[in-house]
Amino acid sequence: MSAELRFSRSDSRQSGPVPSVVARPTGLARWCVRQGWPVHPLAVGRKTPAGNCGDCRTHIHPPATCPCLQAGRWCHGFHAATTDLDLVSRWWGEHPDFGVGVSCGPVGLVVVDIDAHSAQPPARDRILPGIPIADHVDLSGLANGFHTLAVLSALRGRPSPADDAGTLRVRTPSGGMHVWYRAGDARRWQSSVGSGKGRGLAWQVDIRAHGSYIVAPGNRTRDGVYTPVGDTRTPAELPSWLAEELDRTGHLQEQKPPAPRTTPPRALQAVLAVGGRGRSEGVLSAVLAPVEACGQVDQGAGFSDALNRAAYTLGGLVAAGRLRRDQAEEALTDVAVRVRPGQERRIGQIIHSGFTAGLKRPLHGAGSHR
Repeated sequence: MSAELRFSRSDSRQSGPVPSVVARPTGLARWCVRQGWPVHPLAVGRKTPAGNCGDCRTHIHPPATCPCLQAGRWCHGFHAATTDLDLVSRWWGEHPDFGVGVSCGPVGLVVVDIDAHSAQPPARDRILPGIPIADHVDLSGLANGFHTLAVLSALRGRPSPADDAGTLRVRTPSGGMHVWYRAGDARRWQSSVGSGKGRGLAWQVDIRAHGSYIVAPGNRTRDGVYTPVGDTRTPAELPSWLAEELDRTGHLQEQKPPAPRTTPPRALQAVLAVGGRGRSEGVLSAVLAPVEACGQVDQGAGFSDALNRAAYTLGGLVAAGRLRRDQAEEALTDVAVRVRPGQERRIGQIIHSGFTAGLKRPLHGAGSHR
């Protein structure tokens, strides 16, 4: 990124030709359903979900067990979202002033939520999580999410999503923007809004995906209209570079590592075949071979299982004093990252889980009576 990067305060007010949008909430809700997006009511004039019924407010319970949802009522916000046109007609028929929210997770929507609140920027190390910005880079004028997203995009050599005319973009009443994308694969991108996990793509830039909702384009609140920008009304596929940034900043669902399994006979035999104590290099090679083999296939190939078994076996060898832990962990991590680049966090979880279990079951080798 050039040290001469400059920001204009007008960046948060860019506009383009705005075609007419659906004005009536009932028609807007039905239009969203025709796009395949599940909808739920928003409180009149607001961007927050319509309130729960009195019983749900009084007796706190998980949405999954709520009888209201089973009965076709709208309690629990985006958890009640539906593509059932009969329900949509009933909900907005009874309350025609309700706004329209769209649940992101069920249909893989990933929305970049750019704020334009004028505020003093945080310290340099908090502008882009995990990316230091050198002191020689001039950040004069940086004041909002449009600017921080521009910095991130420039660092990656990509245009800012705020300028992506190939996808649905919506100007918010406060001057921000929602940039709509759809996940291009089966990965479940997680929301940073309300996550409580400290996720965030950049200062004043959040992500709305699984676990959140977005205000529908064309929706009107007391503050103004969520106005589509340009002519595109369809979310494009999430750009690969942006997916990499979301992964880096913790927006992938954290899955529980697979439970450790007993070392299979073939792995134990491979370890014993190289001669046990004093032959650490051969031991490592034998145990790492199944993980290495996964590199011949782009995805799948039982990588998680192979990695977990290797970590468990090496943990047992470390517990028996046949390998040094730092040597084993470093070698396994190096192979795993080479085989599945970009999955460092997941790899670390699996290795830690496997090693922890293996350390409880020392592998002393043949002829041992310990």
